[in-house]
Amino acid sequence: MDKFTKISGVAAPMPITNIDTDMIIPKQFLKTIKRSGLGVNLFDEMRYDDDGKEIADFVLNKPQYRNAQIIVAGDNFGCGSSREHAPWALLDFGIRVVISTSFADIFYNNCFKNGILPIVVDKDTLAALMDDAERGANATVTVDLETQTIKGPDGGEVKFDVDPFRKHCLMNGLDDIGLTMEKADKIDTFEAARETAQPWL
Repeated sequence: MDKFTKISGVAAPMPITNIDTDMIIPKQFLKTIKRSGLGVNLFDEMRYDDDGKEIADFVLNKPQYRNAQIIVAGDNFGCGSSREHAPWALLDFGIRVVISTSFADIFYNNCFKNGILPIVVDKDTLAALMDDAERGANATVTVDLETQTIKGPDGGEVKFDVDPFRKHCLMNGLDDIGLTMEKADKIDTFEAARETAQPWL
């Protein structure tokens, strides 16, 4: 998992309430167990028409947002089914931060496990960030995990909360396997002692 420290760039505005995981990555794309290759189908039914052509009005199809790494979204982002493919698709597209007033619990947890930072803010802060995002290429938003701040294009800064353990994992690029491998020396010591004490196993 890539380390997360600071992201700076244009934020894509998605002022839609209850963006669920089927909207993020529709069910027909869930056959794969690979984490890569899903970005092209992120928000598939909103990005493409029935002929597979891009819908020009969809935010991520607009030139200024094609390389967005931040999404500013409406309430209850990531609701619906618990599919882990949703954060996989976001990450494969290049999204590293989602900002909303609330998230579905399972989606929220899955984000941290896959290198995405979900940030909860109050309604007033979201409205201000949404306004910044709607300014497109003229507005750069910076998310700094170390200082737990979001800085807007006009210099305004807000703080956000994040669990210290999850912050540690993101900043050090540690998923569940990475966390286990941090204890590799202790695991090796245990295995060596067990082999000596119980060589028949």
